[in-house]
Amino acid sequence: MSDLGLDLPQFEAFLEGLNVPNSCVLNKPLFKKMFQEHADLDAKDKKALKDDVDKIRWLYTLKPSTINIAPFSDDLRDYGELAFLHVELRNTKSAERMGHLINRAIPYPLVIFFMHAEKKGKEETGDTDSKVREKQHAQEQLAICLADKRINKADQTKWVIEDLQLSPWLGLGSKTESEQAFVNSLNFTGLPHSNFWQFYQAFMCRIQALQCAEVSGRFCLVDGLVNGEAAERLRQQQRQQLQHYRQIEQDIKKLRTQIKQAEFSQQVMLNTQIKQQEQRLKQIADTL
Repeated sequence: MSDLGLDLPQFEAFLEGLNVPNSCVLNKPLFKKMFQEHADLDAKDKKALKDDVDKIRWLYTLKPSTINIAPFSDDLRDYGELAFLHVELRNTKSAERMGHLINRAIPYPLVIFFMHAEKKGKEETGDTDSKVREKQHAQEQLAICLADKRINKADQTKWVIEDLQLSPWLGLGSKTESEQAFVNSLNFTGLPHSNFWQFYQAFMCRIQALQCAEVSGRFCLVDGLVNGEAAERLRQQQRQQLQHYRQIEQDIKKLRTQIKQAEFSQQVMLNTQIKQQEQRLKQIADTL
């Protein structure tokens, strides 16, 4: 893999580990002006694009002429090629909004690598003027965004985003065991090469498995079933369980807010409800 010159050494090492064929490398900048002109943006989109996005690059193009994977199309989807983008963010709060915006603007199935380099740490060094200089070390964080898109039958030049998946943020310099297993699972040589739809779905499956691992602490794939209906049913069940888990987390947060304003007799009751909800969280985590 050739050096992409991104000035993000940990991210470059991550890309090296993907084993993307050199024939797929594009590495061209995309300018924010393009998205301002070709995407339907509201005021919040425009502000996030202006304030939160530092740079965007089109890293790789996967198509039959660059990698030995067949195109796929049916009445709903057109997976003739895949695009891999790198988006450098100034903060992490707008990743999901940017994922929707970019997917609306680019008429290809996309894998978006969101990167945020957080400056941390200070180092004192002496110089001729005996002044203190600050040396900052960047902690590179990665989140991966994919979206299952289908053709808009009313306007076939547009796509409908059915399911946008955003991974948890990973600190590339300090990964947990499950996060490292996730990164290892993205190696291109281990992904299905039958067609671009199957290839992309394998990526989606891994993003969801990482979301589950964030809850359960275990990174588990259903690779043996990845091409079958059983795998899709399992992913749907996992997705529902994850949504249920997040909803219970929100319910607990509301109960904790209520406790602060409640009388003592009510606090006992609310604490009991919290413990019951926490038990439900544990039960869901055990199933993921």
